[in-house]
Amino acid sequence: MKKLILLCLTIVLFNCNSNAQKTEKKVYKVTKTDKEWRTQLSEKAYYVLREAGTERPFSSPLNKNYKEGVYICAACNTPLFKSEHKFDSGSGWPSFDQEIKGNVAFGSDNKLGYSRDEEHCATCGGHLGHVFNDGPRDTTGKRHCINGIALKFVPKE
Repeated sequence: MKKLILLCLTIVLFNCNSNAQKTEKKVYKVTKTDKEWRTQLSEKAYYVLREAGTERPFSSPLNKNYKEGVYICAACNTPLFKSEHKFDSGSGWPSFDQEIKGNVAFGSDNKLGYSRDEEHCATCGGHLGHVFNDGPRDTTGKRHCINGIALKFVPKE
């Protein structure tokens, strides 16, 4: 009996030291301290971009913006989405059917108890929103649901 208990304890201890529990922090091209981000960003932008928060639906003026141009990261000015890929999803957040390849990074978000595909700026790591498979079927079928406060719009000249 003692050997069985010892074996079980050994297994538990080794499992607690697995690589699955070691998380590496990704280093981005634009990296700042928490204090620098708080100085640069508004309180709401910091909440969304640095703490992976979500703005209220229908609160962003960019949701109904249909001018030609490019949507860039509000934290580091990296171009993320082109206006030609924007559509009205009715969700309350700016939506796009595709990103500018290489400028958006993807990860997993399990905060709600199920897995969602999360999007980040590939340059600074700022949280943008999530991507879903319920977008326009005549294009990519994707809906990049993005927090407007995570974006700035640069109109076409």
